[in-house]
Amino acid sequence: MSEENTRKPSWLKVKLPKGRAFHHVQGLVKGNSLVTVCEEAMCPNRGECWSHGTATFMVCGDVCTRACGFCATRTAKPAPLDPEEPRKVAEAVAHMQLSHTVVTMVTRDDLKDGAAGHIAATIRAIREASPETIIEVLTSDFNGNEDALAQVMESRPHIFNHNVETVERLSPLVRFRAQYRRSLHMLARALEMAPGMVVTKSGIMLGLGESREEIQRTMDDLLAHGVTVLTMGQYLRPSARHLPVIRYVRPEEFDELREIALQKGFRHVASGPLIRSSHHDANFRPEQDILAALQADLAARRS
Repeated sequence: MSEENTRKPSWLKVKLPKGRAFHHVQGLVKGNSLVTVCEEAMCPNRGECWSHGTATFMVCGDVCTRACGFCATRTAKPAPLDPEEPRKVAEAVAHMQLSHTVVTMVTRDDLKDGAAGHIAATIRAIREASPETIIEVLTSDFNGNEDALAQVMESRPHIFNHNVETVERLSPLVRFRAQYRRSLHMLARALEMAPGMVVTKSGIMLGLGESREEIQRTMDDLLAHGVTVLTMGQYLRPSARHLPVIRYVRPEEFDELREIALQKGFRHVASGPLIRSSHHDANFRPEQDILAALQADLAARRS
């Protein structure tokens, strides 16, 4: 039975935006005509994250070529890529003195490479402007185009993030055009393309009708494809046009699932009602793996 028509539980209340840091980030984003997933995806943590001086940049425009049942991003014919965007994002990262930045994207099925070249250019620009910043990218599946994926991996992100979003049974309903097994394959290939230089990460939403058994099977699938960082959060319906919430998952269940994931072998797990793929990434860092990759990257730059 759906709980969508009931009042949201108390644990889903969020803090209102406030503070000098929040307005500084807001001004920086607007002043540089940047797009953040914080706004486009109607993230419940925008006020909290911006108040702490962090933001997740969304590149390749603000219009997506897919119409997934869970996502608030607008679907339409997208505009051409902005060639200045990589520089603008890099300057913002440097100005904010971020130790960890996340770059995500709208899906661009209209482009032959799925905008992989643009993502790679953004990574290179950030590295040039802020060489000690850990760079995480959250990308589309590039329609399974491994040449496109190779472009991204050649630019050497420290964390490659691609979300399976939900369990395999629900994937055709939740993710327009995406395929569960193809996502797993791309995660595995990303790791193979940069052995020892990247950590792979994925996330799932809960509350769409999945069973506990299916959640654990998804964990096993991700681990079997080399993923060691996992996020789990509550699905929240962006509008009446989107998929309904079937169930609000209690915080203690998220805690239980986190312990199960760690016992299964994930090295780092963020699990909670308001957790999103990039939520508090500055504090959620797979230190040993990521810092080793960063040190190798810096050593290569100095040689």
